[in-house]
Amino acid sequence: MRVIDQHGGQLGVMLPQAAIKMAKERDADLVEIVPNANPPVCKIINFGKFKYELAKKDKIQKKHQHVSLLKELRFHSNTDTHDFDFKTRHAIQFLADGHKVKASVVFKGREITYKQKGEEMLARLSEKLKDYAKVDQPAHMEGRSMIMILTPERKKKVETKADGEGKADAKGTVKAEAAAEGTTDAKPGVAPGVQAEPKPVTKPQEA
Repeated sequence: MRVIDQHGGQLGVMLPQAAIKMAKERDADLVEIVPNANPPVCKIINFGKFKYELAKKDKIQKKHQHVSLLKELRFHSNTDTHDFDFKTRHAIQFLADGHKVKASVVFKGREITYKQKGEEMLARLSEKLKDYAKVDQPAHMEGRSMIMILTPERKKKVETKADGEGKADAKGTVKAEAAAEGTTDAKPGVAPGVQAEPKPVTKPQEA
């Protein structure tokens, strides 16, 4: 195996017994860090400290990791203009926060015969959000609902400004009107994998 010391210096290729003896002499551990290399690469380090630094690095990465959610906005075929604009402002904020938006037009009873109204409403929403999002899944029927999925437009700078309403503090609006009907969370996105923890070859024994 190829052995590296605590400071990254090359100690050369040697037998495992010799590498373990050298690690014990330095009151450290021999840890295999590149098992698939030929020959495998091992490093003489303090394994407890190494595990602590690895856990600390993973914690920092998770802290800065953004979890993307799927936010749902529900409309009806007879949703009025005020309610439509209110939910559009919510959609802008969700997109600004990096979340996808699922817009649903729910048909009740005989309203299902007026699917065109749902198509027109989703087309109007898509037009309102064209500077903030792109259509990930076009309007389609799922049961008694017409669904459209929008994803944040990464190429453009997302601004929290509503059309025709001047400046809108969307974050404040969400807090003040969080109980509004038709705004729910769906499943979270998937988090990235965690690097496998290396296994120590041996630990030094106390004299």
